[in-house]
Amino acid sequence: MVRRTLRDRRVVITGASSGIGRHLALELADRGARLLLSARRRELLHSLAEECRARGAAAEYIAGDVADEACRADLAAFARDRWGGIDMLVNNAGVSAHACFADSDESTLRRIMEVNFFAAAELTRRALPLLAAGRQPAIVNVGSVLGHRGVPLTSEYCASKFALRGWSEALRVELAPRGIDVLLVSPGTTDTDFFAHLIADKAQRPWGATPSISPAVVARQIAGALQRGRREIFPNWRGRGFVLANRLTPSLVDRVLLRLAKRAARQPPKTSPDCT
Repeated sequence: MVRRTLRDRRVVITGASSGIGRHLALELADRGARLLLSARRRELLHSLAEECRARGAAAEYIAGDVADEACRADLAAFARDRWGGIDMLVNNAGVSAHACFADSDESTLRRIMEVNFFAAAELTRRALPLLAAGRQPAIVNVGSVLGHRGVPLTSEYCASKFALRGWSEALRVELAPRGIDVLLVSPGTTDTDFFAHLIADKAQRPWGATPSISPAVVARQIAGALQRGRREIFPNWRGRGFVLANRLTPSLVDRVLLRLAKRAARQPPKTSPDCT
């Protein structure tokens, strides 16, 4: 099994301004990595880079939308011109929406697919020559347990994470002869502000509050998985149990989700404006 060091490794992290991305940046900073951070919120990136430097790490940032080709080009150019290569690429940026598919629209679907799947795929395509010049290179794709089992009211998000998982599995085999690892991270519910930044929020949540895992714990597990050369991890044991239950008794999971869908259909739609 690979034993990968993280010290002095050149790491690009998208979606770094909050949640799992932020905590992974801090975790890798503590382990001596060199960081290039990206997200849309410049102020949060700036403060994160400062915090990483205070922990003794080299940290730079590029603010922008990773779904924009120009942002991806800037990240690749920085890594090429300043670093001469990339050791690890973390595709973490993600968005979602909460609504019945029939009440949603094409622009919502396209935005979610652009950020969650196409941006990761095309940034990786740009990064492959730089990863080939890396030391024990690895790609980390942050997916979800909802990339293993779809649930109602998040159909577009589920579709994007299923796509990410299938692509990751194919890419892992393609890149193995080149010495580039692919780690798929499939968290369950994580305690972040993810749901505060939905593209649209048009339905009540029929399942209520669900137990969540700390993003710092997820970050530690990702770092450990990189060191050990793991293929996939499920940081949240409840999420792992959900995926296992779906594999063993899919009809039972269907019935549970059907009850939730029926409960959602009986609730009035949200009257608050869509999130932006």
